[in-house]
Amino acid sequence: MIRAQTKYEPRLVADTDPLDARALTGGAATARITLDGQVYTLLITRTGKLLLTK
Repeated sequence: MIRAQTKYEPRLVADTDPLDARALTGGAATARITLDGQVYTLLITRTGKLLLTK
């Protein structure tokens, strides 16, 4: 099994309800997200798909 190199042990199941992607972006098409000091961009495409890029 391959694991991401993070500081924390990931939980396999979140204890919370799913987050809405449009809420994360604040109604825009993109949001910047950080994880362990790395910045990622979440993009909602015109066709309603999600892209996460570094």
